[in-house]
Amino acid sequence: MNIQTFAALKDYFSANFNVTENLHHISDLKTFLIQQNPAAQDILNISRFAVNDIFVDLDFEIKQHDTICIIPPSSGG
Repeated sequence: MNIQTFAALKDYFSANFNVTENLHHISDLKTFLIQQNPAAQDILNISRFAVNDIFVDLDFEIKQHDTICIIPPSSGG
C-alpha cells in the first residue's frame, strides 16, 4: 500500500512510501508505523487516516493497493 504523510509526520517518515507487510486494518498500520518509529507515536495517536481520499476509522479494512494518507492536526496562521 502507498502511504502519504503530511506536516509534522514528515519529520518521522518519508512523505511518500510503500508498505508491503500483510496488514488488515488501519489500526494494524498504525501499530506497524509506531514499531518502525516509536518517536512518532504521539503524533500518530492524534492523526486522521484517509483511504483513497475518504477519512476512515481505525477498524477500516485496508487492501494492498490502497493509498493511505495520514494527516496530523494542523493550525492555520
